[in-house]
Amino acid sequence: MSVKLKVDSDSCLGCGLCFGSYPTAFGEDSDGKAIVIGELDEATAEEAIANCPAGAITK
Repeated sequence: MSVKLKVDSDSCLGCGLCFGSYPTAFGEDSDGKAIVIGELDEATAEEAIANCPAGAITK
């Protein structure tokens, strides 16, 4: 099952971990903050959520 995640742009640090690690699901806006561009499978989505240092990624 694919999951489309959400990014809280106010919390996002713009560190690039998500779009560097999961380029099919995340991109970067003009401010360098993460944006959602695709979906991830359930296990990978949980990994992306856990790896975000700002806690900005949610389901």
